[in-house]
Amino acid sequence: MKDHTRKRHIAKTITWRIVGTLDTILLSWLITGNPLTGLKIGFAEVITKMILYYFHERVWFSINLSEKGIIRESRKRHVLKTFTWRGVGTLDTMLLSWLITGNPLTGLKIGLAELLTKMILYYLHERFWYRINYGLPNRN
Repeated sequence: MKDHTRKRHIAKTITWRIVGTLDTILLSWLITGNPLTGLKIGFAEVITKMILYYFHERVWFSINLSEKGIIRESRKRHVLKTFTWRGVGTLDTMLLSWLITGNPLTGLKIGLAELLTKMILYYLHERFWYRINYGLPNRN
């Protein structure tokens, strides 16, 4: 069963990165009016997001919040982790957009638009994966 869930997590990771990158490309294109700029931001983000996500996971793995009254695997921990990741991800998008376009206001617009769209898309992505059984052999 462990191999099945690992495959599920890998598939979820890949599908989310695809959805997230397409969202960034589309938003960047719409905001800048330039499809090439959208592609540049989206593809740069794939690399930076993987690096940042790895370090985010390592930091959260090393934090022991049970000493502070929050159980290590609690919903509070997951909510905090979700918000910190969204903050890191949005900041990354804003900085990349600023660097690629040369305009800090454009970076801010893309980051703020992404903040809303990513939350909606992530919810829909999670609902989709909740409904399918891939990687869950014992689920009815």
